[in-house]
Amino acid sequence: MNKIVKDAPDQSRYEITVDGELAGFAEYELRAKGRIVVFTHTETLPGFEGQGVGGALARGALDDVRAGGRTLIPLCPFIKGWIEKHPDYQDLVA
Repeated sequence: MNKIVKDAPDQSRYEITVDGELAGFAEYELRAKGRIVVFTHTETLPGFEGQGVGGALARGALDDVRAGGRTLIPLCPFIKGWIEKHPDYQDLVA
């Protein structure tokens, strides 16, 4: 499976595709002139659950936040829980 995570800023979300098909997304809001990303909702689409799509989406989105020198607020329970399980990403939490 080829998983690709990309920012879709026009829809205020990160999207993950699997073999070219949309498999999930993580919605966000920007605050502090774009320096803080507030994750509000994450969803894995039917047919892609249990395949590591959510984890790949979280990792890709958070890596992009880090690369942009931004911080985040994990209001979304999935993103919050994922960060708790991956302490190397806790430094991103504002």
